[in-house]
Amino acid sequence: MSTVAFDPLALTRIADFARSLTRLHKTARRRAVDDDQIDRAFNAVCMSVWGYTTDDISDDLFSATDHTFLDGLDEARARIFAAEQGYDLVDDEGMLSDWWGFCWMILAEKRGLLTPDNRAAARAAIEDKYLEAPNVIGVIVGR
Repeated sequence: MSTVAFDPLALTRIADFARSLTRLHKTARRRAVDDDQIDRAFNAVCMSVWGYTTDDISDDLFSATDHTFLDGLDEARARIFAAEQGYDLVDDEGMLSDWWGFCWMILAEKRGLLTPDNRAAARAAIEDKYLEAPNVIGVIVGR
């Protein structure tokens, strides 16, 4: 019996949360779609699945080994990695368009980086970055 097989019923199927995001990507093949719309839809999926987004974790929290791992992912390895962590990156038409970003979130979860303290630090860093820009006098944050 194979040790590589995964029970599909035991996996969190990210595609079930990503329907709007998938529709936006399909629309983008026919006409221009604002990148902010795609970012908002991606963040909505992440919030639904993990309660955090990629903006809630600093890149610096990942080790060099983690960055090398993420940079070396292809669709096949990503699918296996996700399944090993309990997630499915496939919808009815194949791999989700944002599979790499979802792997980033899966690895963040695996490393224990999805915490309120890391969220606060990452958000403060984003605010500081905006405040350093010329002509910015304030940042309005919805909390």
